[in-house]
Amino acid sequence: MTERGQQVADAAAVDLRISDGVVVERATQAAGGLEPREGERIIEADGLVAMTGLVDLHTHLREPGFEQSETVLTGTRAAAAGGFTSVFAMANTLPVQDTAGVVEQVQALGDAAGYATVRPIGAVTEDLAGERLSEIGAMAESRAAVRVFSDDGKCVHDALLMRRALEYVKTFDGVIAQHAQDPRLTEGAQMNEGALSSELGLKGWPAVAEESIIARDVLLAEHVGARLHICHLSTAGSVEVIRWAKARGVQVTAEVTPHHLILTEELARTYDARFKVNPPLRREDDVRALRAAVAEGVIDIIATDHAPHPVEAKDCEWDAAAFGMVGLESALPIALLTLVQEGHASWAELESLLSQRPAEIGRLSGHPTAIEAGQPADLVLVDPTGTSTFSTDRLRGRSANSPFLGMELPGRVAYTVRRGFLTVDDGELVAPETVAASARSAGGAR
Repeated sequence: MTERGQQVADAAAVDLRISDGVVVERATQAAGGLEPREGERIIEADGLVAMTGLVDLHTHLREPGFEQSETVLTGTRAAAAGGFTSVFAMANTLPVQDTAGVVEQVQALGDAAGYATVRPIGAVTEDLAGERLSEIGAMAESRAAVRVFSDDGKCVHDALLMRRALEYVKTFDGVIAQHAQDPRLTEGAQMNEGALSSELGLKGWPAVAEESIIARDVLLAEHVGARLHICHLSTAGSVEVIRWAKARGVQVTAEVTPHHLILTEELARTYDARFKVNPPLRREDDVRALRAAVAEGVIDIIATDHAPHPVEAKDCEWDAAAFGMVGLESALPIALLTLVQEGHASWAELESLLSQRPAEIGRLSGHPTAIEAGQPADLVLVDPTGTSTFSTDRLRGRSANSPFLGMELPGRVAYTVRRGFLTVDDGELVAPETVAASARSAGGAR
């Protein structure tokens, strides 16, 4: 397969030849490009921007146990549609991903579907109960080779357990991804705590409930000398704690979601539960601080926190509704809108935020470090021109609880290539049976 387009790193018009899952040749069109060979598929990608395949460090695929919301197949279809070639699947399934057997099952489902590389995230504690450590070592040594552990959805609130978990993962270069939420400070909380929560009569979720856990955990990580990752950072105060910790040399990284880069607590006025999320949408000042922190490098990556729910879990009263939003298909357009178009990030920096850094944090083997000859052919081709109304037609998962429906968003994923085969072809998902057959030919899991 030969592709003719523009690469993000140097903005040069280039030709790429892909064969057997690898970029085998790369040449600038200014230097004459590449001559197509007989039998090759040629993709004319003039005007498209090529990036290494996107990587989501925070996806809820729901399977096993909650297939009414999402499955590994439907979730990875959504991922491919959004330009993602790899996703890390959170542990809050049923049964919980707290044993070697369950994480291997989830990875096998991803291998069979073929739309994205699925790397399971192991639970930190048994059954996410926060009482005893899970089978961390067994999951790390399993075929899934788990390197990221999280009780996301719940905070590892016991300081001693958190210390022990950090000590454990340090032995094999793993990382604890903390859901920073003090459970006592957020009992019954429904939205950001402030004047608006009082006005609406909804119990508030104070910023300090996030910030205090982060402050504790960066000190624990410093004491142990282990890697710590903070999930879905949402407040200006949290940014300051991370900035302080990095200045001290703590091995801490942080993510922000697309929705926290653009949406604010004001949307709670609608009582539309599509805007109910954990952590909650915050103030405009927090949104500005998060964008600035991305530009500064205090926040390392963008992660979707893709959290699908069935209609009945969202089409109800706010108090009764589930927390969460789908985000795989909208992540890149929101990042373009809030970061690239606003001057907070270049295309190359966007590639780092959505591809290179999440792969590095998750220790994702086999992910390309650049679009160069000899590198694995995981890439996405993006049409950066124009805008379109984001609608349910763009959603490829099982659930439709997107907060961005009806918004005018820039950019379009034209092609997604995983291991050298197409999962998205000219904006359309490739058929499941074709993708699965291609995945089998590519040789299973990396």
